[in-house]
Amino acid sequence: MSDSPTDETGRIDPDEQRRAVRNRYARIATDSDSASSTAESNSDGDCCDDGDGCCDVDADATDSTELGYTDEDVAAVAAGADLGLGCGNPTAIASLGEGETVLDLGSGAGFDCFLAAQEVGEDGRVLGVDMTPAMVEKARDNVRENDAENVEFRLGEIEHLPVADETVDVVISNCVVNLSPDKPQVFREAFRALRPGGRLAISDVVMTAPVPESVRSDPESVAACVAGASTVDELEAMLSDAGFVDVAIAPKEESAEFISEWDDSLDLSDYIVSATIEGRKPDADA
Repeated sequence: MSDSPTDETGRIDPDEQRRAVRNRYARIATDSDSASSTAESNSDGDCCDDGDGCCDVDADATDSTELGYTDEDVAAVAAGADLGLGCGNPTAIASLGEGETVLDLGSGAGFDCFLAAQEVGEDGRVLGVDMTPAMVEKARDNVRENDAENVEFRLGEIEHLPVADETVDVVISNCVVNLSPDKPQVFREAFRALRPGGRLAISDVVMTAPVPESVRSDPESVAACVAGASTVDELEAMLSDAGFVDVAIAPKEESAEFISEWDDSLDLSDYIVSATIEGRKPDADA
């Protein structure tokens, strides 16, 4: 754990939090590229023997079938987009339809975007926004690998989305909002980008018990989706304040099985659990 400036709640400085998140996911993007290229050059399929360097990405990943994806989902997207970094499957709860425009907050290497693109079809569109240049570059490379002409990736912060007002039908996200130092602003931005009647369907972690202060004030723990989670009540208030209606947050107790594997020294399932988080922007005539 590192010593970092904190506020009266024990949370770290927002700028330091953003740096920690950006640095972590830049490393993951770079390590995954190294692992892929090394694996391709090794006939036995092992990317390295000592557990360091190019294989480090494995330590950050969870098998996607544990998160709620099917084997068919995994097989439907070209290798390199699925980094196993989420805590659920937002496309499974979004009820996407043909021709819809989807916005993915914190899109990473693009796995959820490519799944969404298959749901919305050629007449639909998917936008992914990520704050890490290395991830955006990786995702754009994956567009070509997946022949996904209806998918676009933009560099930006989810608190300040590079998306025009009322231009998307659905906002999805996978274990990213907890990383933000200003979650109410994230939900306000999602609300702004949605068309009237549009919906929010995300997977994220929620806090079920107070996280130890030593963890809460550690930038790496925040960047690892551990220390930045909010409670269900807090999230409901944020969503309502942003303007969302029909808010529904459903914790998934079964997620304790994979969350307990996220840290070797602490059973994180004692403090956080994965949840589906949904809401709707009122219709224009409401």
